[in-house]
Amino acid sequence: MALDKSLVSGSTTMLLLKLLCEKDMYGYEMIDTLKARSQNVFELKAGTLYPLLHALEQGGVLTVYEKEVSGKLRKYYHITRKGRRIFKEKREEWDTFSKAVATILNREDRMAGKRLAAAD
Repeated sequence: MALDKSLVSGSTTMLLLKLLCEKDMYGYEMIDTLKARSQNVFELKAGTLYPLLHALEQGGVLTVYEKEVSGKLRKYYHITRKGRRIFKEKREEWDTFSKAVATILNREDRMAGKRLAAAD
């Protein structure tokens, strides 16, 4: 099932920062890792990823270095202390948001179940 892009766009930065908290990565590695871990839900395009990475670099959230791998020069992204702090803040915001949504949805499910039971 394809997700509404607005749902994905709000969490993309947080997800990228999470990956970079684990290890330095190059762009396509991030794309592949997000896709695999999300079971193909997050299929980020290079045209979306690289401007975001550039903005994060400009904001001091990431640093970039080049490394040769198998004869290819790749740009690796490294999260800074500031980036780790921002990730922590975004994760806390996400936890609060997702718990609130789950509470509302679960309440609605319980209420619907009570209505169905009463109708029987």
